[in-house]
Amino acid sequence: MADLVITDQNFDEEVLKSQLPVLVDFWAPWCTPCKIVGPIVKELAVEYAGKLKVGEMNVDENPQVPGNFGVMSIPSLIIFKNGKPVATTIGAQGKDVLKKMIDEALSA
Repeated sequence: MADLVITDQNFDEEVLKSQLPVLVDFWAPWCTPCKIVGPIVKELAVEYAGKLKVGEMNVDENPQVPGNFGVMSIPSLIIFKNGKPVATTIGAQGKDVLKKMIDEALSA
């Protein structure tokens, strides 16, 4: 999992007001596919350090933000740029798929 823990309380500050694009991993501890994606997300956080903030949000503990952005299935990964969602993927995706999504969002 990522080192940055995003909550309903800090979402605006950490994500919407961020100078950098932000990848948010919406997950829950009981979600098996989330456990598969978590280590990949952590690797991506290191690879894209300085270009992309990466954080995780436990949907069980923070229901407001996922509801606002229509997160119905987990894991859901959403990239926010300039305070708006610009890319989304749902389910356990491989590192190559996630890198492609990130690279496209960063270059847009």
